[in-house]
Amino acid sequence: MPSVLLTDSISVELGAQEPWPADVKLFQQYEVEQILLPDNANCLAVQAFLKMSRLNFTLDMRGNAEHMSPSGRVPFIKAGAFVVAELDPIVAFVANKGVSLTEGLDTTQKADMRAYMSLVSNVLANAELYISWIDQITYDEVTKSRYGSVYPWPINRILTHQKRNQIIRRLRVLGWKQKTLEEVYSEVEHCCSALSERLDNNDFFFGNRPTELDALVFGHLFTLLTTPLPDNRLATIVRSFANLVKLCQIIEKDFFERNNGGSSNGNGEGDYDKLEDLNQVPQEM
Repeated sequence: MPSVLLTDSISVELGAQEPWPADVKLFQQYEVEQILLPDNANCLAVQAFLKMSRLNFTLDMRGNAEHMSPSGRVPFIKAGAFVVAELDPIVAFVANKGVSLTEGLDTTQKADMRAYMSLVSNVLANAELYISWIDQITYDEVTKSRYGSVYPWPINRILTHQKRNQIIRRLRVLGWKQKTLEEVYSEVEHCCSALSERLDNNDFFFGNRPTELDALVFGHLFTLLTTPLPDNRLATIVRSFANLVKLCQIIEKDFFERNNGGSSNGNGEGDYDKLEDLNQVPQEM
């Protein structure tokens, strides 16, 4: 049976007719030699969401995962005959199977949650793209070699050049291409401040149970905290908000270590960086 690409709500509803398959796979690029800051954050957010939802999956790393995805972005899952890409459609797909992390929230809380998720996507995600593709030092020392690492010359150079042009056009439209590096750091700090104020002294953003907001924030902040870059100012900014670091610790312990022996997928396979010492930033490259 051919796979069905799920990119709209009507397709998502079709998946509700079947139970969660036992052989679900989550596809992303290779962690060690290829994946970049923005994609790693997105993949980790989806992994966290599925773990919070107690849904089993196996991590499948492919060099061409981005080009396999129906949306052109990672991660994506293959669940039976269905292929679903990115966090929001995956959340909708899971919800149509009767699994939700927000069933205890009222309408106002759900709207509040969506607003903060939008903040994370509009600030942290764009900042990660900026650092990886616009900042010349990071591009030269990290992005250029990693993005095309699985392809032979000259395809690696061509694909990297095409991707950079695509990201530049996107960030220009969003008003981020024109920002200075200091302005990007300031945006990240203000975003973290807003998240920290909302989290306050709680373990999660809404009570004692995590939602997809917690998964999304974890994906981005954990990645910023553990990814070595030529300039680790982003990690330093995040570490200045103790409750956000604590959130990452809690999610890492409860959903990545305790349940799966430190694995990066629901079947106990794969590795990921840990927040072993919160008093240190990742070593600069």
